[in-house]
Amino acid sequence: MKCLLIASESAEVLFNWTDPEFQQKIQEQYGASQEEGQRLPAFEDSISTLFAPIIISCITMVDRLGDSYASFTTENNHIYVLHQFDECLYIAVNGDGEEGEDDLRRKIYVMKKMIEVLFGMVTLSSNLLRRELRPQDTEQRARLWKHLQSLLETYSHIRENDQSFLVEAVERLIHPTLCEQCIEFLERRLVQQLNSSIERAGEEVMHAFILVHTKLLAFYSSRNASTLVTSDLLTLIIMAQNMYPSCIDLDDPSPEVGDAKRKAPVPGFFNLGVGTPRGVMAEDSLQTLEVPPPDPSTPRRVFLEVSLKEGLYPMMPHSMYCLPLWPGITLVLLTKIPTSAVAMSVYTYLEAFAKLEKRLREGQEGSAATRGQPTIHDLRSKLDKFIKALGPSDIQLQNVWTEFKTRAFGRGGPGFNRDLIPWCKNMKTQLCGIYRQCFLIDPGPSDVPRHLSPGLQERAQTLVQEKLMDWKDFLLVKSRRNITMVSYPDFPGLIHFICVDRSTGQMIAPSLNITERNTSELGKGPVAQFIKSKVWSLVNTTRRYLQKGYSTVTLRDGDFYFCYFLWFENETGYKLEAVDLPILPDDSPPIGMLSWDYYRKLRRYYSKNHQGEVVKCYELLTVHLGVIPSEIILQHCRQLASKLWEPSRNPLL
Repeated sequence: MKCLLIASESAEVLFNWTDPEFQQKIQEQYGASQEEGQRLPAFEDSISTLFAPIIISCITMVDRLGDSYASFTTENNHIYVLHQFDECLYIAVNGDGEEGEDDLRRKIYVMKKMIEVLFGMVTLSSNLLRRELRPQDTEQRARLWKHLQSLLETYSHIRENDQSFLVEAVERLIHPTLCEQCIEFLERRLVQQLNSSIERAGEEVMHAFILVHTKLLAFYSSRNASTLVTSDLLTLIIMAQNMYPSCIDLDDPSPEVGDAKRKAPVPGFFNLGVGTPRGVMAEDSLQTLEVPPPDPSTPRRVFLEVSLKEGLYPMMPHSMYCLPLWPGITLVLLTKIPTSAVAMSVYTYLEAFAKLEKRLREGQEGSAATRGQPTIHDLRSKLDKFIKALGPSDIQLQNVWTEFKTRAFGRGGPGFNRDLIPWCKNMKTQLCGIYRQCFLIDPGPSDVPRHLSPGLQERAQTLVQEKLMDWKDFLLVKSRRNITMVSYPDFPGLIHFICVDRSTGQMIAPSLNITERNTSELGKGPVAQFIKSKVWSLVNTTRRYLQKGYSTVTLRDGDFYFCYFLWFENETGYKLEAVDLPILPDDSPPIGMLSWDYYRKLRRYYSKNHQGEVVKCYELLTVHLGVIPSEIILQHCRQLASKLWEPSRNPLL
């Protein structure tokens, strides 16, 4: 009984996802109210009718009280979590007891993150985003909604089964020699060859990485590339898994069994990876509408954070090429597109108008509203040139900017006061529209190639396949048993651990194998599944304590003893003194690195007292047998923390 809905302030459904149980309940509820002989209402009409009172109530509370619901529970124990981002209301529901408020809130924020990666700065304009999420063309809407539904299901499946997505950090395959060889190969052979080709159509490969299921084998960034932040990398891994799902149990280490079950989907198909698409479109005809797959050689446009010496630029356009090498092993290329400078300019202007609007709303007028760098005065001539360079096709932006200048800078105009707020909003909408026109609208058929040629993509695929041909079976097994507790005989009584370097967004943990046919140190089937459920529960518990400001947690639960530690180090590995962590409100964004990088903000908070020093942040979770004395357990934790990471931060084998 699960559902996620995005609605506008007018209660229009912009997106919905439901599991089969929720969908059946709605159809039974609204089907029963139909008179005999009448056609059943379209599913979207039914779900809109169901949620309309909640949406209207929520919007009314914001209008009248300036406040709204964060969550509520009904008499039949259905949990509703709500969050409004600008004019879009997200509602997540659970009625089977499998998800709590924290899980639903996380699902909402992850959905928002994926929409930002897919639509970029268009998400900064509610009006434009509504049109993007709910296209008038029914086939286009069907394709988009199925894609978003499949991404959500892929994420949910991975998070339920993969430790790296449980703690929201990237897991690398532990084989230093092979990893180093692959990184060198990506740099000297693949990326160099692609970027020197005349078939790249002006694109430049900035990042290249190889995934084995959800684990990272090798990652290379070109010298002039910005760091790919963990939040974006995790989202791209979800997208890669969605396009080419593993289609096997995450705990099955047998390549023979895996090969029999793996089937790569048609490239580019909106494949769920965990079943068929769920959720139905507005019109009944859409329930059986066949959505044709896009051209496999056409890249997906993604919008990622870029950090340059000029500043931080979120949601910059890139092309993502997801090239399957073998089932379960994928090469991903991220390219910078020739017109990306336009996006940087748009963001600079958007930020300036957003700051001006904020100050005007706070009551600052005149020179107080325009202070700071860069000011609207500074950007005026640059924006004039930018609009002129766009040409006469963007007459609407020209007209709005002309009116803004008349009101703000003209002698007879009101100047910088609250009357300028609607024009700030109007300028932001127009700038987002230019961004949409440049980076989201399909230019249609053209003789001029706009991305890496299919032949160049195929050569890239072949190059990496030749490099890894002798390793592929080993890699598929290794991805299931990356490291095991057998590697740690010096810690008797230690059942499991997860260590996370929050500065790099990487984690290391023994594999959890829970299938009946596989025996591991945790035993078989139910025993291992029991330990797994304890680990998942421990992570959720520690996040609640972290939210309340605790950096150390020790818990005894029956036959087990759990520990959690968060600490800071400087660049030399010296442990820094503990401080009181900020206490977060209950409805704050979920702690993690996927939808909202809590740890980046935490490092900034800690660095206030360590100016000029690089501050690193680490977490360690351990599960011990309860019979082990607590002083031995704490000694294990100290030793394990120092053993897991060398100064170079390469995991020890």
